[in-house]
Amino acid sequence: MVAAPPAAPAPPPAAPLPPRPGQLLQDRSGLAVAVLVLCGLALLPLLRLGGFALTGGQGLIHLGAEGQQQLAGSLGLVLAVGLGCALLGTTNGWLTASCRFPGRRWLRIAQLLPMASPAYLLAATLVDLGSRWTLPVHGPLWAVVVLTLSTYPYVFLLSTESFSISGRRQLEACRSLGVGPWGGFRRVALPMALPAIGAGIALAGMEVVNELGAVELLGVPTLSAGILQRWQAEGDPQGAVGLALVALVIVGLLVAAERQLRSRSRCWNLGHGGEAEHSWQLAGPRALAAQLCCLLPPLLSLGVPLLWAAMSLDQLVSQPLGDLLALAGRSLVLALVAAILTVACGLLLAIARRWIAQPLLQRLSFVAGLGYAVPGTVLALALMLVGGPLGLAPLLLLVWGYGDRFLAVAKGGLDAALERIPPSVDEAATGLGCRWPEVLQRVHLPLLRGPLLVGALLVFVDTVKELPLTFALRPFDFDTLSVRVYQYASDERLGAALVPALLILLLGLAASLALVPNLERRGQSG
Repeated sequence: MVAAPPAAPAPPPAAPLPPRPGQLLQDRSGLAVAVLVLCGLALLPLLRLGGFALTGGQGLIHLGAEGQQQLAGSLGLVLAVGLGCALLGTTNGWLTASCRFPGRRWLRIAQLLPMASPAYLLAATLVDLGSRWTLPVHGPLWAVVVLTLSTYPYVFLLSTESFSISGRRQLEACRSLGVGPWGGFRRVALPMALPAIGAGIALAGMEVVNELGAVELLGVPTLSAGILQRWQAEGDPQGAVGLALVALVIVGLLVAAERQLRSRSRCWNLGHGGEAEHSWQLAGPRALAAQLCCLLPPLLSLGVPLLWAAMSLDQLVSQPLGDLLALAGRSLVLALVAAILTVACGLLLAIARRWIAQPLLQRLSFVAGLGYAVPGTVLALALMLVGGPLGLAPLLLLVWGYGDRFLAVAKGGLDAALERIPPSVDEAATGLGCRWPEVLQRVHLPLLRGPLLVGALLVFVDTVKELPLTFALRPFDFDTLSVRVYQYASDERLGAALVPALLILLLGLAASLALVPNLERRGQSG
């Protein structure tokens, strides 16, 4: 009897195929719904503002003589401050990125210090010091000086990055032909950096349109101040909406220019990044001139408030400790809530941008992050139009406004950090059966700890310094550090504003120093 042949061994189970992009869309439907809700909340105020404008009357067409004066004031400041930022930011960006002189490393870091001093604080201190020294500090010229010192770091940060990665071969060719630093800058580096410089000017222009405290203290009519005046003082909502729409048009043009110039700047990055040994060495009078050029702007923007603080100690008005603690407590709690909420929303939008390749969702996520470009007074007006009929509490509207305005601050760093994580990491985790919340918790959160902390810190301090949105939406008798400094400065009680102003300054310094590691990494490549 012939024995039956042994049965063939069963084939091993097939390994699960890695998920393809978009295959897990159904699993991530909850994430898509959450992103749609967030985008809707971010865009609802501006949509309501547009709907209110469609039902408006003559106020939207005829701005009046006062409105035309405010429009001219805003446009004049945007142009003048843009020119000042271009000159100052580009010069210091080139010197610290492409030249070598004593103290270059520390002066490069010092360019971040002006971001620690709010423009309204610098304006208030200049007004007080001018009254002591019989120097009239008032008018558009002083506003241009104050806003230029406060916003030129935007141009510096983008231009110094461009100069650091400019084509090394082109600059070496300039040296071999006997072209000095000025010729290399004019013929090679500046044309390469023009898109980045333009993007920085556009960002500075957005801050100028948003500014409220400095222009009010210096007596310059602008759209930001006019919106609050028409809405709260004159009771003219249609006129306020008209000014808000004009401000949105200006900001929209600046946003479009900034994005276009940023995309062009990526095409200019030819060759390898510059190296320290290929930088121009400055000595003697040239080195001294470079040191003074890099030292004066941060010295003025941060040194003037500190000088004013030292001179005002004898005028310090003793405030009740309870009142000071209440001011600090309100500011800190609002900033903490805004930081946690904004970073969480930014993380959700950044993860959805990586995991859900749906064009409509991608566009909505991008538009939702443009709130930072919307002036605070415009956003406040839009939120009041939304919250008034619904009966929403002012504090809820205020936190909503913080989240809407600073979402881009938190989301930008997370987008950049996620782009450095290979997609294979996500594929491996989902291939092992992990759902997207588990991938987020086990994989991405540990890798994103640094960007999350930096983003939370920046949102925290930006919220503490924020004035237009807080001033317009705060509940009655609910002041914060920034509002109290502005109120004291407006009433010429700068001695009483000393302590809250110093607290804002210290928090601003913490935010500026958080950018030092990023700037140092750029400096190592330059």
